[in-house]
Amino acid sequence: MAQEMNNRQAFFHYFIDDRYVAGIVLLGSEVKSIREGKLSFNDAYCLFDHGELWLRGLYIGEYSKGTVNNHLAVHDRKLLLSKKELKKWEGKMKDKGLTIVPLRVFFTDKQLAKVEIGLARGKKLHDKRDTIRTREVDKEIKRLLK
Repeated sequence: MAQEMNNRQAFFHYFIDDRYVAGIVLLGSEVKSIREGKLSFNDAYCLFDHGELWLRGLYIGEYSKGTVNNHLAVHDRKLLLSKKELKKWEGKMKDKGLTIVPLRVFFTDKQLAKVEIGLARGKKLHDKRDTIRTREVDKEIKRLLK
């Protein structure tokens, strides 16, 4: 039973400048699918529409024990933030080259589904190479210390 799903590719493709935890509007079958670990962040991003923040492209697989009322695997999901937070992030989004990406989906102690989102700047190819290089050096150091 997966309690937390991380978006590892977001940290490879983007510099994360700011983070925030938001609630997410889900159906019951979607929550059960997330608990089973049927979640994929491929091509997921956030966008503003009429002053609301929406999560687009998040794949949540169909619930295996679902009926005909099962959810769609990919559709827009509303994120729950206060108006003050929405205005703050919408103002930051006006900067060129910034996007909002989901970083992880997790459950709180009260079993509420939450999404950690990050304000991200895209990495250039040489930045990605530096990331790979530092990761390999860290692995080598760990291997030598054992």
